[in-house]
Amino acid sequence: MNDRVVITGLGSVSALGLNTDQFWSSVKEGRSGILPLTGFDNAGLKINLGAQVRAFDPTVHFFSKDVPLLDRYSQFALVACREAIDQAGLAAASLGGAAAVIGTGCGGKETDEATYDHLYRQQKTRAHPFTIPKGMPSAAASQVSMQLSIAGPVFTVSSACSSANHAIAQAALLIRAGVVDVAIAGGTDAPFTYGLLKAWEALRVVSSDNCRPFSADRSGLVLGEGAGMVVLESERHAKGRGASILARLAGSGMSADAGHITDPSAEGAARAIQAALKDAGLNSQDVDYVNAHGTGTMANDRTETEALHRVFGSDAKSLMVSSTKSMHGHALGASGGLEFVATVLALCEGVIPPTINFTRPGEGCDLDYVPNTAREKDIHVAISNSFAFGGLNAVQVLQAV
Repeated sequence: MNDRVVITGLGSVSALGLNTDQFWSSVKEGRSGILPLTGFDNAGLKINLGAQVRAFDPTVHFFSKDVPLLDRYSQFALVACREAIDQAGLAAASLGGAAAVIGTGCGGKETDEATYDHLYRQQKTRAHPFTIPKGMPSAAASQVSMQLSIAGPVFTVSSACSSANHAIAQAALLIRAGVVDVAIAGGTDAPFTYGLLKAWEALRVVSSDNCRPFSADRSGLVLGEGAGMVVLESERHAKGRGASILARLAGSGMSADAGHITDPSAEGAARAIQAALKDAGLNSQDVDYVNAHGTGTMANDRTETEALHRVFGSDAKSLMVSSTKSMHGHALGASGGLEFVATVLALCEGVIPPTINFTRPGEGCDLDYVPNTAREKDIHVAISNSFAFGGLNAVQVLQAV
């Protein structure tokens, strides 16, 4: 069938707010969600900053009987999915045949951490009976299915920092193939546990002071958490029910570097961008804005800039490129979802998110990174990049309607 895919709903939970209005207001204002870490014992940690979701009370969103069965990453997914479905104007009764494809880079890390503390620190001999169904990587997808009565294809995609973009791509393929008319997709993660932070600390890619993508004095990424979800529909279905269409998902591109586990490849990233543009039937000259992967690490920012030069050639200098991770942090499997939401809203409102904390361009970083202040400009085509550890790349092309 190859029906066109459109976006009709957005949902988000992040350090910038507990819903999409709060998220987008913070993005437009260039407000940072990166603050000192709180809420757990961080003695002995060198990582002391993060973009945490604050003032999130599960009992406001869930029945008390359900909270013990929901890892934090599942809670974020459910709240963001509900918001996206509400905006799309879809009733629960209409979701039976829909799909849900939920990306995550980590799964239920809080459940894992609590289990290890219980067994090894407290010297208990038995784990909680719901440890597996609460913490498994597919738990969020299962909870979305059960609580929102989604009975069509439901599964999890896990490809590190590209998880959300891969999930959205898979959901779009289901629609284009005629398997479903409606899909909820995106990503979710909650990585702020002692064990996982120690693991990131060992990689030596986390900043000790702030996230400054593409700047000469950048010192690494800053971790974040949250969820970003979207409702996708076939254009025929959306128009048939009189839905308000926010943007069109014109194409998706995916590639693998087939190289180094942590060192990114400009060639691999460029192939994903080219594949997305080909899938959309668009040329590089059509693109106005790039929501960059933009982690703030020395390798990623330089490599992503090189990839953009490879694809766009002399037109690269006229692109607007920005990293919203400078505000919501690197939320791992959720990052692509949050960035997708920001890209849709940039198309809808003609506001280009800034790259905050920008000082001066780093070596090999010579593009227009929309430094520090949002820019008002009507745009028609935008791309959103996700380039993950393991060389797993996913790019979305979005088009205004």
